[in-house]
Amino acid sequence: MNDALLKPEEQVLSTLRGDGTRRWLKPKLSRGTFLFWRRVVAYFLILLFTALPFIKIAGKPAILLDIPARRFTIFGYTFLPTDTLFLALFMVGVVLTIFLITALFGRVWCGWACPQTVYMEFLFRPIERFFDGTSGRGGEPRKERPPWLKALKYPFYILACFYLANTFLAYFVGVETLMQWVQQSPLKHPVPFLIMGFVTVAMMLDFGFFREQVCIIMCPYGRFQSVLLDKASLIVSYDSARGEPRGKLKKKGGELPVLGDCIDCGNCVTTCPTGIDIRQGLQMECIGCTQCIDACNTVMAKLNRPPDLIRYSNQMRDQGASTSLFRPRVVLYPLLLLMIASMFGYLMLNKLTFNATLLRPRGNPFTLVEENQVVRNMIQVKLVNRTENEMAFKLSVIEPTGATLSVKEPEVKLSSEEMATFNLEILAPRSVFRAGRSPLKIKAENESGEAMILKMDLAGPFN
Repeated sequence: MNDALLKPEEQVLSTLRGDGTRRWLKPKLSRGTFLFWRRVVAYFLILLFTALPFIKIAGKPAILLDIPARRFTIFGYTFLPTDTLFLALFMVGVVLTIFLITALFGRVWCGWACPQTVYMEFLFRPIERFFDGTSGRGGEPRKERPPWLKALKYPFYILACFYLANTFLAYFVGVETLMQWVQQSPLKHPVPFLIMGFVTVAMMLDFGFFREQVCIIMCPYGRFQSVLLDKASLIVSYDSARGEPRGKLKKKGGELPVLGDCIDCGNCVTTCPTGIDIRQGLQMECIGCTQCIDACNTVMAKLNRPPDLIRYSNQMRDQGASTSLFRPRVVLYPLLLLMIASMFGYLMLNKLTFNATLLRPRGNPFTLVEENQVVRNMIQVKLVNRTENEMAFKLSVIEPTGATLSVKEPEVKLSSEEMATFNLEILAPRSVFRAGRSPLKIKAENESGEAMILKMDLAGPFN
């Protein structure tokens, strides 16, 4: 049966065997300078991810993404549904920043800061190695462990996923609400409990089953490399000019063969968390984790040979060409980011403490009163108080001449960060209408003197 299978010319995926079955990766742990600093960065990011929901800036959470209320608090500033332009500029800025970092430093995000890598390599793999008996070294266990002992890692996986799911949920509901839910029965808040359960299960599938396949197959970022990188971008690279021809250190006829520095030990492959061979050149599966650099440098040190046979480099350097920092994309991205930051800053500095919008309600567009000489329009004004203090408003008509305004509510006042809609009645002389329309300008002013001019067309008769 196996002979009847069509053999691929080359390995399609590092996580698949030739017959299409899953190849489970258990990478060895290669200690070195890069691993030390990756650990420092990883544990700092884990601590930051846990602490951010608890950090307050100006009395507000550092990050709170309240989707039902459509309020997004980022570093103490609350963005409301009326701040679409701000959010659009922010998202475009984030995307351009990723483009710039990738053009300069390659996949440094994937190997050093991506949550998938950070939690997989510095939380879940240490748990797995502890129960598999490979703590501190990784790889396949030297002695087969009892199945019950290896199965003990899954309760710890569940605890880790439960912690991650609750921390993740805190970014959307706040720590105060989350603490209340934790202390109550799930029956009192079934929807959030189901969301938390779903996220826990999803993380268990991710870190317990899919693992490195998330980076290799599911994540689109690796596939974007072909357009985000150029030949001067930083990558993890094998110095083939120095390393080839590779071979084992074996004597033939009393003399060592003439070989490159690579002794073909395979440590760079067995330590790779995505299972690739970096000596085959730049590959989509490489996440830039530098484990192959630490592994190779350890071998070179034992052989008294120079380090960095595998190193941070770029394609132009590997080809013997010189590189320049001033490249088209490296210049264009910062210019675009500067433009976006300038627009964002200008809008922030000139932003009022309230928002106001005119709306037209359902029903008749207008009615004639006072013997058909006065046209009445019913409209609505939507006001948003962006401050944490109570705010009162004064509304007045600027145009058309002779028009009057009355508010159906007893007072136009909003509490802290409140959003409300008020009904207005506009009475305008029939003579100001042309072709059934008359421009309307309303001035909305708060008690601090800030004002907005709101515009809309009044509906009326054609004569």
